[in-house]
Amino acid sequence: MGSHQNEPWLLENGNPKVLTREMRHGRTAHSKSSNSLRKKSDRTLVSKVPCATIRNMLFNLQEVILGTKLSILIPAIPAAIVAEYCGFGRPWVFLLSLLGLTPLAERVSFITEQVAFYTGPTVGGLLNATCGNVTELIIAIFALSSNKIAVVKYSLLGSILSNLLLVLGTSLLCGGIANLRVEQKYDRRQGDVNSLMLLLALLCYLLPMLFKYSAASAALTVDPSLHLSRASSIVMLIAYVVYIIFQLWTHRQLFEAEDEDEDDSNGSDEQAVIGLWSGIAWLIGMTVFIALLSEYVVDTIEDASDSWGLSVSFLSIILLPIVGNAAEHAGAVIFAFKNKLDISLGVALGSATQIAMFVVPLCVIVAWTMGVKMDLNFNILETGSVALAIIVTSFTLQDGTSHYLKGLVLLLCYIVIGACFFVQRTPLNQADATNVIPKAAINAVLSA
Repeated sequence: MGSHQNEPWLLENGNPKVLTREMRHGRTAHSKSSNSLRKKSDRTLVSKVPCATIRNMLFNLQEVILGTKLSILIPAIPAAIVAEYCGFGRPWVFLLSLLGLTPLAERVSFITEQVAFYTGPTVGGLLNATCGNVTELIIAIFALSSNKIAVVKYSLLGSILSNLLLVLGTSLLCGGIANLRVEQKYDRRQGDVNSLMLLLALLCYLLPMLFKYSAASAALTVDPSLHLSRASSIVMLIAYVVYIIFQLWTHRQLFEAEDEDEDDSNGSDEQAVIGLWSGIAWLIGMTVFIALLSEYVVDTIEDASDSWGLSVSFLSIILLPIVGNAAEHAGAVIFAFKNKLDISLGVALGSATQIAMFVVPLCVIVAWTMGVKMDLNFNILETGSVALAIIVTSFTLQDGTSHYLKGLVLLLCYIVIGACFFVQRTPLNQADATNVIPKAAINAVLSA
C-alpha cells in the first residue's frame, strides 16, 4: 500500500490526499450507497509501467472504468453509439442507451466524491446535491428541446415514485427479512424533513391542476396555469436552496451517513485515487456521454414503445427510473441488509426530494427560457399517484421503526401503479387528453 502513496496523481502539496475523520463525518447517504458497488483495483501491473505519464493514464482508466461492479455494462455505451450510426433497430438503440446510462450514473457519483476530497465535505455535498440526478436532468433537457413535454413529466414523476415506493419498499422488505430477530430503527427526523419538502412539492403540483379544473373553460386557464407553475417553480427552487443550507450547514448532523464498523476498526483514513483535475476532466467526459445517450433515449423512446407494444408513459415512468438509478438503488438495498436504514432512507428520500424540489422546477424554468410551455399540471392520474405515494411513505416512516411488512406494502403499491400505466394507452401527442374526461364527467354530474 505504501508504494503508491507517493505517485504524483495522488499528491497535493507533496502529501497524499486522504479522507480525514471530519470529511468522513460529512459523507452523505448517496456517497456511502454508491461506494457499496465499487471494487478495489489491483495496482501491481500498472505500477510496473516505466513512463509516469502513461502509468498515470492507465491508473485513471483502471480506477474509473474498471473500479465498479457495473463495469460489465460499460460496453453498452460504444454499442449504443455504433447501433445509432449503423442504423440498427431503434428499439435496440433505446435499450443499449439505457444500459449504458446505468454505469455512467454510478461513475458520476464516484468522481464527485473524488473531487470532494480536495474541495471538502461541504462543497462535495453541494456537488452531490446538484449532480446526484444529472442523468434525469439531461434526459429532461433533451426531451424539452424536442418539445416532448409528456416524456419530461412522466420520467421525473416516475423517478419520485421509484424512489419512494420501489427503492424504499425493497430496502425495508429485504432489511426486515434479513434482520427478523433485530428491531430495526432509524432517525425519523431526516424522514420528517424530506416528507415536509415532498408535501410542499405536491402542493405546487396540485394547484395548477385544480386551478385548471375549477375554471368554466379550460382554454381560459392555459396562460394563468402556466404563470402559476413558473411562480411555484421559483418558490420550490428557493425552498431547495434553503434545504441545502439546512442539510449542509445548520443541521448537518441529521443527514450525515453513519460509518461502517469495519471502516472504523482499522483506524485508517481513505485516500483519493484520482487527482483533482483528473476528476474534473472525467466528470466533463462522463457528462458528455450521458448527454449523448440521453439524446438517443429521447429520440428512440416512441419507436421502442411501438415495437414493444408498451405505452410511452410506462417506459418513462417505470423503465427509465429503474434502469437509470439501478446503481444507487442497489446500494440502498445493500445497506438495508446490513441494518443501516438511515443510509437507505437517505438515498431514497433524498433522491425523491431532489427530483421533486430541484429537477422538476428547474425543468420548468429551462423550458421557459427555451420558449417551451411546460407547466406543473401532471394530470389527475399521475398527480394522484405521486400524492398517494408521498402520503403512504410518510405514514410508513412516522414511528422510527421498520419491519418487512412496511416494505412489502410500499412495493405492492408500486406494482399496482406500474400495472395502471402498463394498461394505459394515452398517445404521447395527446397527453392532455386525459384532462378532458374528468372535466366532462364533472360537468355531467353538475348538470344532473
